[in-house]
Amino acid sequence: MAERLTDEQTWNSEGYAQHARFVSDLAGEIVVWLAPVRGERILDVGCGDGALTEKLAALGCDMVGVDPSQSFVDASRARGLDARFGDARNLPFDGEFDAVFSNAVLHWVREPEPAARSMRRALKPGGRLAAEFGGHGNVAAIVTALRAAALLHGGDTELAAPWFYPTPDEYAAILRDAGFTVERIGLYARPTPLPTGIEGWLMTFRKPFFDQFEGAVREKALADVVALLRPALCDTHGQWHADYVRLRVLARAV
Repeated sequence: MAERLTDEQTWNSEGYAQHARFVSDLAGEIVVWLAPVRGERILDVGCGDGALTEKLAALGCDMVGVDPSQSFVDASRARGLDARFGDARNLPFDGEFDAVFSNAVLHWVREPEPAARSMRRALKPGGRLAAEFGGHGNVAAIVTALRAAALLHGGDTELAAPWFYPTPDEYAAILRDAGFTVERIGLYARPTPLPTGIEGWLMTFRKPFFDQFEGAVREKALADVVALLRPALCDTHGQWHADYVRLRVLARAV
């Protein structure tokens, strides 16, 4: 096994567009919960490459995107969006927005309490938070296969799952402590087709896990994970699905 590198996730906007465009394409339900209104000023926390932010701007909303990846910020700015480099735990806004929106991001924030307080601070009184991200049980099969591969090849099992996947009760309590009233919250199973197969998903979202191995061991670890997942996540036509469970929430600043 190679010396442990890092569990920090890095992003490449072109690779993300190829392997993970479904993230923005499947965000329709949380946009319905957001119910954007023309002229509203909305903050998109974790805007990524701006594909979804751009759609909200096209509805007539005054959008600001924030993301901790400079590659994503650059890609969003290339779309003509107001995108800024920033961290969900320390947003530089105070009472500026009618709504905060976040899709498929907050499970990457392993310190949810400061993020919740920061999003509340960005809102005007009575403003709303509409967010969707991985909830309890999300990608459970994938994480189990990664941990099994780590054990088999002498790797670090902690690199298999760097995410925060709360239950609705757990996250509702965090939001209430931050100054929100929770209006709707729940878990929703959403098996998600993977356009470039499980390998594309693994190399997009868990590259740090495989980077702990060298050469042939790295390739064998990947092959083992794929083999373990095939019976559960690949259908008879060869189509892979990720075992997604999404937490969806609508809350209001008090």
